[in-house]
This record gives sequence, C-alpha cells and structure tokens, in this order.
Amino acid sequence: MRAAALYSAAGSLLLTTLATTGPVQAAPTAPNAAEARGTSVAAGRAAAAGIAFGRCPKAEELPGAMRCGTVRVPLDYAHPDGKQLRLTVSRIRATRKDPGDAGRTVPRQGALLYNPGGPGGSGLYFPMVGLVPEWKRIAAAYDLVGYAPRGVAPSAPLSCQDPGDFFKGPRPAPTRPSDAFKKERAAEAEAYARDCADRAGPALRHYHSLNNARDLEVVRASLGEERLTFMGASYGTYLGALYAELFPSRVRRMVFDSVVNPDPELVWYRNNLEQSEAFEDRWDDFKEWIAEHDAVYGLGDTPRRVQNSYEEASARLAAEPAGGTVGPAQLQGAFLRAGYYDDFWPHRAEALSAYLKGDPQPLVDQAGTRTEEGAKGAENANAVYTAVECNDAPWPAGFRVWDRDNTRLARRAPFETWDNVWTNLPCAYWRMPRQRPLDVRTGPGELPPTLILAAERDAATPYEGALELRRRLSGSVLVTERNAGTHGIAGGPNACVNGHLEAYLLAGRLPARDASCAPRPEPEPRPAD
Repeated sequence: MRAAALYSAAGSLLLTTLATTGPVQAAPTAPNAAEARGTSVAAGRAAAAGIAFGRCPKAEELPGAMRCGTVRVPLDYAHPDGKQLRLTVSRIRATRKDPGDAGRTVPRQGALLYNPGGPGGSGLYFPMVGLVPEWKRIAAAYDLVGYAPRGVAPSAPLSCQDPGDFFKGPRPAPTRPSDAFKKERAAEAEAYARDCADRAGPALRHYHSLNNARDLEVVRASLGEERLTFMGASYGTYLGALYAELFPSRVRRMVFDSVVNPDPELVWYRNNLEQSEAFEDRWDDFKEWIAEHDAVYGLGDTPRRVQNSYEEASARLAAEPAGGTVGPAQLQGAFLRAGYYDDFWPHRAEALSAYLKGDPQPLVDQAGTRTEEGAKGAENANAVYTAVECNDAPWPAGFRVWDRDNTRLARRAPFETWDNVWTNLPCAYWRMPRQRPLDVRTGPGELPPTLILAAERDAATPYEGALELRRRLSGSVLVTERNAGTHGIAGGPNACVNGHLEAYLLAGRLPARDASCAPRPEPEPRPAD
C-alpha cells in the first residue's frame, strides 16, 4: 500500500503458497514457536553486544553530529544461528536542554525509535527533526533514533532491476487503458517479479512485516531499552501494530501517525483499492484549491475547468514530452505526490500553469528524470516495498481479478486507480510463499495506552484505518485533524496535534477520550513567474 512511498508485523505467520483467482479472506494464523525462540535469542545477543556508535556511512550524507552503528539480525528467525543481516541505526542523543528555559535540565526518557513507512522508507534521517522547533522539547528528553529496515540501503539492500532501467522515460497514463496496454503492463509486472526472485534468491521470502517487527525488537534490545518507545508513520503504523500484538509487554509508549488499516482481510489488496478511491477525493480537494486561486494560476475557476487544464497538459505531453522526460505518467506522478502533502500544492499548480503558458521548465524540474543516485535509491525502495507487500499477504493471481475490480473502480476514481495497479501488480506473479496477515487485537490491560493521529481526508492511509486500529488496541486514543488531508501530521504546523503528541511522549498523558483538532491553514498560492 503505497505511501509516499508507500505503506506497511514473538511469533510468526505460517507460510503458505497461494495461487488464487480472487481476493482471499485471509484467516489469521497462530504464532510460530521456532521464530519466537529465535527472536528471543537474537534480542539477547543484541542486548549483550549493544551498538558501537561512530561515524555514519559517507554515502548516506548524514550530518556530523549524528552517530551510526549496526545491529545484527537473523535473515530467518527460525534459524537464529544462520545468515545474519546488519541493520544500520542512527542516533542523536537527548539534548537535556529545555528549549523554553535554557538553564533547566530535562530528564532523559530513553530512546524514541522511528519508522517512516513505505515499506521501503529509511528512517536514518529522523534524528535531524530535533533541529526543528516543533520537535525540540521531545529532542530534549529522548535520544532520537532512526534505522534502515532490512533490505533498505545500507541494511542488506534489495534490488530487483538495474537502477538505470527503473525510471522508464516518458510514459502514457491512460485512465481507460486498452487491452493491449494492460497486456504490456502485466508482462512487465511478471518480469519484475521474476527478476526479484532471480536477484535475491531464496532469501527474498524473509523480507516481510513480521520480520520487520522482530527486527524492531532486536534494535530495542541493542539500545539497552527495557521497553520500546516507538513512533511509526504510514506503513510504520502497521509495523507498530504488529509489534504491539507480538511484544505487548515490551511497549512503553507508541504513536501511530496516519494509520494503515490492519484488518487482515484488507492487507494489502483491498487496502490499495480503498487508497485509490480516497485519492479521488483528495484530487478533488486540490482542484478546488486551484480553482479558488484562479486569479493566480489561470487554470480554471471551477474544479471541472481545472481538470480540463490538467487533461490538456496531459494530452500535450503525450504528443511531445517536456524536456524529453516528462510524459503523462510523470505528470500524474507529480500530482499524486501533491495528494500526500498539501505543501506541494502551490508548486504543482505553478508548474502546470507555467507549462500551459509555454514554459515547461518548472514541470521538468518537478517531474523529470532523477539523478543516478536518486534512481538507485528509488529502485531499492521499490524493491523492498514490493517484496514486503507481496510476501505479507494473499493477492489475486494473474490479471483477471485485478482487471475486473479496477475497471469498475476507475469509473468513479480514475486519478490513481491504474497507476496503483501497475505499482502492485508484481504481487500477482510473485514466486515466494505467501503469508496470512496477523489479527492484531489487544484486550484491556494487555498494552499500555497508545496515541493514534490521523487527518480526516488523508488519502494515502484513509481515515477508516485509524478508526479500525482504535477499535483493535484497547486503551488507545485517537486525535483527528479535521477537514485536513496531509499524510503524516505529527510535528507539523498544527499546534493542537503537537500538544497531544508532547503530552503523551513527555508525560504519558492522553486525552480522556478521542479528541479533534482544527485543520492546519491551507497553503498560500505562489504566482508563476
């Protein structure tokens, strides 16, 4: 389930080979004792070894104040003495300085470990948030700790294709693809799944959410933390939910920011259908904002006229790609990212306006071909995303069910539907054993109180996911940013949201019941030059 990247669990799921003709009602499975024992062994070793923090890898271009180290985790937790992977961990120590009173020392509360989502996202840069004013009080009390999950460079990086081939030049993005186009994309997806299996070999089956959750337990132990303080965004909320189910006694505090729906019947095929539908609403929000600022952008004074401007640009790009690199698919990708973060709205509207007025450069800058290093990172992130989601759960085999469901959905939600299909379609041809998702549920007293944050119109992780997690985690409290849709709201510009976040992380205090915050201000328009 993509979340800018995209989205995404001691026991285990039983592995079972699936070849289905339709979505499976995935029944939860019992924990696997061998993997539970293996996790305990690995965590014990990590606690004894700790982490030797030093300079960070040069390739990651992290600031000098940040320190890095590695943690060993088993490739296969059922065989903890077998092949090991090294996960790279980053840290900046708690400042212990109260930002409101320079003379006051703040008690250290341990490590706050963060996962940014994906799956396939790296958290190595997370400790840098301590420089942002909204995070300074939290950075005073906590060591800020990030890490690159298994498969994410530099932690035993996965690759499914040559990075130079990952960004395929200007491409079409039909909302009603022809049978020939569908056949071409299905063949590409099948080839990609085959290449993933060929490049990674049998190890590929061990890149999944449950092993990510076990890795999180090992990282906790390596940091010397008796209990975990964790914050996950997007897919990181699913990872956190799985950890909470598997290791409830090891949880100190948990923040779930922008929640993936953990219902095992939705992971991951149906979650993606719901995401595509939600992006149509968010695209409507964006068009309404552009129409309100027609005096600035000249793209139309109604959402329908803005849509016409967008379609005109797409048609022009199909005939002649901007800068030789930006076609309709690149345009759609750039505007899809604006569906995640409304901070992008002025930039995207400015680029579309400039393009239609004869200046393609802003659009090329925002949607054009990336650098070689950028392509390498994007290919790695996509490989991890694909491996984790395809391994995690049953998917319809072959293209027939995907075609039926998404043809129907695209009639009412054309903006993201087919792009989402092409992203996830390798899972229809995946060669590794599939799992059945874990049924996350905790009863009263089984888990410390947890904080859930969600924007009401978030498209990447639709709001129903937050409500579902709230029902499944006893003692959790949901804070909603009403009438807002930015993906990831912790530590942003909303003082109300940040107040709840600080009260929980710094004092363990939650609202007595679910709470609401007014939306952040809408972005200010930027005129095209």
